[in-house]
Amino acid sequence: SGPPSRRLSGRAACPGGGRHDPPPEKISRYPVPYKKDLPYDIVELMEEVESKGGFLPNVFKVLSHRPAEFRAFFAYYNELMNKETGRLTKADRELIVVATSIHNKCLYCVVSHSALHRIYSKKPTLSDQVIVNYENADLGPRERAMLDFALAVCCCDAITEQHFQSLEEVGFDREDAWDIAAIAAFFAMSNRLAHLTDMRPNLEFYNMGRIPRDKSKDKAGGESK
Repeated sequence: SGPPSRRLSGRAACPGGGRHDPPPEKISRYPVPYKKDLPYDIVELMEEVESKGGFLPNVFKVLSHRPAEFRAFFAYYNELMNKETGRLTKADRELIVVATSIHNKCLYCVVSHSALHRIYSKKPTLSDQVIVNYENADLGPRERAMLDFALAVCCCDAITEQHFQSLEEVGFDREDAWDIAAIAAFFAMSNRLAHLTDMRPNLEFYNMGRIPRDKSKDKAGGESK
């Protein structure tokens, strides 16, 4: 028979019983399924994400508690955050998530998406500024108008023609406005699911993108092989 199954939030036991191992990390107040009990398509997606990023973000583990909702969540997430049409860059999309998630006091989304913003934008300090107060951050007019609109949607303000005009003045159109609003709305739900489950961010997120990669060392390492 094969090795014993482990919960997705647990760690491998050491030979000899592993009684000195630290307890499994608590990432949710709901049960995290055993990998062997999950549908194949969900396991396949998890393995693909982990292979690309080097670790599996806890949101995948936590939401696998409800497989049908997991599929719907990540299908919509992918459509909003990875689409290749419109004027929003990947960094723009992540900054919208950070700004609206801090308003909703969501630890998981602020930590994880500020990490992704640092990677996509190559700006290691901007997301930290936005977390404290986006109105005082080093933003250009385009980013500021984008976040103003995202926060208006996030706060359920009455959306008026002036909101659309402000976006158009910096180069966005009405389809871009829909994208900005949809991201703010989707992550309002995501933030609340994170609160419900007490979802905890992976430690890997905290340092991601903070120190620029030294490409000269990578090149030297490649030449020495």
